[in-house]
Amino acid sequence: MADSAREIENLLYTYAELIDGGDLDGVAALFAHGRIHGQEGGGPETVFEGRDGVRALYESATRIYEDTGTPKTKHVTTNARIEVDEDAGTAFSRAYYTVYQATDALPLQVIITGRYGDTFHRVEGRWWFDTRTMYVDQVGDLSHHLKW
Repeated sequence: MADSAREIENLLYTYAELIDGGDLDGVAALFAHGRIHGQEGGGPETVFEGRDGVRALYESATRIYEDTGTPKTKHVTTNARIEVDEDAGTAFSRAYYTVYQATDALPLQVIITGRYGDTFHRVEGRWWFDTRTMYVDQVGDLSHHLKW
């Protein structure tokens, strides 16, 4: 049997790889059985449910550059602490994120840092995101990353 904590850790890294690659469909697919909460305790307008909801979130918010098909970012996920309840098929993770960006008009820099609070559940033997809540700790120049 595979190590559940390692599989969940790989989900964290897969998210970063897909978003940096501009693969919004791939990011959305990670939440086929879950949701993203834009803010803890926020109203329904801050919850993006399932593949379609998560895809709509990233489509509306993330600037994708035509020359690369990417947002020209590097999401670095660190300090992952993962707790698994094998019997229940659930897990919880806390991790830090740092996002770097460089464009023709923006020199390489950190544009945002924060934390993820994630829950996971096992569906048909595979781990999936259940809920991701994003916490922002520090904000830099997001004008080249976000559409708004």
